[in-house]
Amino acid sequence: MTDLQGKVAFVTGASRGIGAAVARALSNEGVAVGLASRSGDDLGLPDALGLTCDVRRLDQVEAAVASTVTRFGRLDICVANAGVGSYHSLADTPVEHIEEMIDVNLKGTIYAIRACVPHLIASPEGDIVTLASEAGRRGLPGEAVYCASKFGQVGLTRALDHELREHGVRCSNVCPGGVATDFALADGYGRPPEVLAGMMSGDDVAAVVLFCLTRPRNHRILETALRPMTEASWG
Repeated sequence: MTDLQGKVAFVTGASRGIGAAVARALSNEGVAVGLASRSGDDLGLPDALGLTCDVRRLDQVEAAVASTVTRFGRLDICVANAGVGSYHSLADTPVEHIEEMIDVNLKGTIYAIRACVPHLIASPEGDIVTLASEAGRRGLPGEAVYCASKFGQVGLTRALDHELREHGVRCSNVCPGGVATDFALADGYGRPPEVLAGMMSGDDVAAVVLFCLTRPRNHRILETALRPMTEASWG
């Protein structure tokens, strides 16, 4: 098991939901964290830097990563978590929702990892964890564009495993099913409250992220999928 004490992480979408849970879990392990979100909240964590950042903007992502490295002197972990969802048939999905999901979920992940990669290569123990989704492993009705963005995240991280393994950087996809966070209700994108009953918590997902990050350095977790017991199997 790898000790995370003293490492530095950059987390996107860090002010709430899974991102906040991951940030707290990392902090509890002694990791200094750069927390990127639109609000710039540092969550009151020790050794945390709150960074106002819109992941749709490459310049803002690059500036947030640079600030993290300037503050803490290094970067070892990138957790690409920022995401939004919209649940409609393709024909009924508003164009602005399509653009938001592709820009935040896919381009935001690309931008975050791209900005972090040089620092992760320089680290003796670099890690990338992409918070994808079960919707990135299977097509689901009423989620076509969301699935497209999440399939893109999964493909990106799988490709980066080939590119970065020789540099000692591990790349992992974490693919949760339903998680009861405010992601699912925010800004008109979400599911009705009754659908959230029985879903997993952000802390459940954060524990899996920690599992990936704390494996011995002689192997890597390429992908892990988890679902609540209330969620049906899809084959």
